[in-house]
Amino acid sequence: MLITHDTRCALDTVVDLVNTAPDDEQAVDGLTDVAALGEFVRRNDISDVGMLTERDLDGVQSVRGRFAAVFAAPDPHAAASLINELVAAAGTTPRLTDHDGYDWHVHYFAPGASVADHLAADCGMALAFFVVAGEQERLRRCEAPDCRRAFVDLSRNRSRRYCDSRTCGNRLHVAAYRARRKEAAG
Repeated sequence: MLITHDTRCALDTVVDLVNTAPDDEQAVDGLTDVAALGEFVRRNDISDVGMLTERDLDGVQSVRGRFAAVFAAPDPHAAASLINELVAAAGTTPRLTDHDGYDWHVHYFAPGASVADHLAADCGMALAFFVVAGEQERLRRCEAPDCRRAFVDLSRNRSRRYCDSRTCGNRLHVAAYRARRKEAAG
């Protein structure tokens, strides 16, 4: 599957957005105030965003929950329905642009759109490409028992199981190795 630079950026952004949500009572919400939203916008290099307000925060938190539902969708029909709702509500207006030193690419949000509509349109379209390509199963949650972070499996054979092989994957592999050694020893 060919993934363009802007689609990859949108995928990284939607994964980061979904992962700001707490996944249990002990977890901390990564978007609790306008300052946190501003940091999220800067971290993901989201263009065409004006002064952020509480209304933007509420809108982004709402969109975040709907994107989380896409990652949990049981099949492509459910994912497509959720994505269609997100993209339609954002008032999608595709347009070509070559801003900030990037080559030509498509923005799907309307000029002057809120940051929530911007995310819903651009990230929604990036996820739509996966559904269209028959790759919805690549939108996953980490299989580590104590981690439910979202990620997009871009491995060639669709075999990625953990959000980060150096943390979650390695931790589980080490635990399994130690369990085998303990069982063999005793």
